[in-house]
Amino acid sequence: MPTGQQGIWPEHHIANFDPGAFFTIHDYDGSGDWDMSELLKTYGMEDQTAKDVTQQKKDDMKRVLLDMLDKDHDGRISKDEWMGFCANKGVLPDFGTGPGHHGDMEYEYEIHHWEKFHDENTKEEDLVHPEDIEHFKKHDELEDEAFRVSQLDQMPIVEENIPGKFRRE
Repeated sequence: MPTGQQGIWPEHHIANFDPGAFFTIHDYDGSGDWDMSELLKTYGMEDQTAKDVTQQKKDDMKRVLLDMLDKDHDGRISKDEWMGFCANKGVLPDFGTGPGHHGDMEYEYEIHHWEKFHDENTKEEDLVHPEDIEHFKKHDELEDEAFRVSQLDQMPIVEENIPGKFRRE
């Protein structure tokens, strides 16, 4: 198990780990290799939950990860480098920064909350945890914004979108 986090982050289903699939899933831009931003994203450093992690900590993480994974020292991790790391039973370090939020809102809610506290028998009235309330509040905000945009889309001219230099005062 190359990531070594099964006991720490069981919600990530690492027991079902496949190194090739893991690489592809975390190649967020589909380029065929990982750059430092993708590694930091995998560790959740681009999520709002990491807002208090210092730049120094992030730089230290980058240095450790490059030392471990970047065998040709080009600043990127190829799939071959990753597969070699896994074949040698390499273990990604736990930097103590949490479970690594790097999915969309639904995915993160599902694996970090729903799977722990709810199941297919959960009723709407059981969704009372602060995480549930925050999650569904975000849904409401997204729906409100979608409605606002749909209303604007129906207007032939949206006056507030006209630059000031083209308006008559």
